[in-house]
Amino acid sequence: MKKQYRQTNVSRRNLLKLGAGAVGAGVLTAGLGANLAAPEKVSAQDKKDITPDAALKELLDGNDRFVKAKKRYPNQSIKRLQEVAKGQKPFASILGCADSRVPSEIVFDQGLGDLFVCRVAGNIAPPEEIGSLEFGSLVLGAKVIMVLGHERCGAVDATIKGASVPGQIGSLLEAIKPGVERAKGQPGDPLENACKANILVQVEKLQSSPVLAELIKEGKLKIVGGYYDLDTGKVSLVS
Repeated sequence: MKKQYRQTNVSRRNLLKLGAGAVGAGVLTAGLGANLAAPEKVSAQDKKDITPDAALKELLDGNDRFVKAKKRYPNQSIKRLQEVAKGQKPFASILGCADSRVPSEIVFDQGLGDLFVCRVAGNIAPPEEIGSLEFGSLVLGAKVIMVLGHERCGAVDATIKGASVPGQIGSLLEAIKPGVERAKGQPGDPLENACKANILVQVEKLQSSPVLAELIKEGKLKIVGGYYDLDTGKVSLVS
């Protein structure tokens, strides 16, 4: 995957041209193309100038409210709905597992237009997810990307057990294998270790994107790993 990105070597200018032209005229529709060329600002979104560190704190503070049952349910009004209908400027992106027990807006106590969320079993980062997150940061302005794995992940467990699976499920397990291999021999619970190692592998994949790496270099983006406890709702950073 790293080799593929080196070959692509897409600059910001080329990516914007791609979005305004080919992407806008193709699969993502003309409306998306307009966003790529000149993203519309929404005045009510007061987090648009937030720093990466502040964006991460906003996520963790929201999760703390969720855990302590002190949720504020921000930005969930009809007025907010109408405001973000004009354009989006999410302050954070989440690459999360498709698990139904880990809905990002709920566990981080956020609302409409706050989070740019990509979900896939095993919270893996194939090219399509990386491209989506590049768009979320470069064009929409998200300041932090969190790869959010979770306790007792079924996809990671199946990978550890070498499960025989039908259809395209096997492609998910192949993407998780590097994390499983990295976790072997570590003390503690094998499944928890593998879940956390998989998170870090996916973080590294995102960091290998030239588009995201440039934003990190400029101090405009931070990429972190998070581990969600299914029993408590707590998100802990993984490093």
